[in-house]
Amino acid sequence: MKKINNISSLLVFVSLILCISTASSDSGLSSSSYYDRVCPEALPAIKHVVDDALAQERRMGASLLRLHFHDCFVNGCDASILLDHTPTIDSEKNAAPNANSARGFEVIDRIKLEVDKVCGKPVVSCADILTVAARDSVVALGGPSWEVTLGRRDSTTASRTAANANIPSPLMDLPALIKNFEDQGLDEDDLVVLSGALTLGFVLDRR
Repeated sequence: MKKINNISSLLVFVSLILCISTASSDSGLSSSSYYDRVCPEALPAIKHVVDDALAQERRMGASLLRLHFHDCFVNGCDASILLDHTPTIDSEKNAAPNANSARGFEVIDRIKLEVDKVCGKPVVSCADILTVAARDSVVALGGPSWEVTLGRRDSTTASRTAANANIPSPLMDLPALIKNFEDQGLDEDDLVVLSGALTLGFVLDRR
């Protein structure tokens, strides 16, 4: 098997993240310096925890990327995938594409605790943490870095129904997949890129 951390493979991951973040994020996001004034230690703290998690388990990089992908495909990149089930929240964690499959939640929890600690209070949204952690995972796996826009707000609701409907299923035929991607503002070229990236993520996750 070829090394999965070669640059050409990781460039597919970069395309994945840029496609879904650009198509699914709310407008009005700011530059990567968004937190510099209120907490300049925030982004280095995220990178530190991601690097540590991947040093312990390399496949966690693919898991964090997949977590971000599944979050963005349901009502945008708003961290709704992190919400647990309550009487008023039908958690996306229980949706068919995520149940007993999505992983990395404990890493995001660790990042949130560390970021809140270095900032002295809750400053960075979980949605931004997920997005930055996905980028930092690519870098930790040997890929290139890129500027991440910031300023996302966390969702207070989740939808298992929307997750089941919007996250691409391996059982979908081509027309259904094309329609699914069009609903997210993506085209057939994006479908090819994203499908290839998810296949690589599967290989990473199985190592």
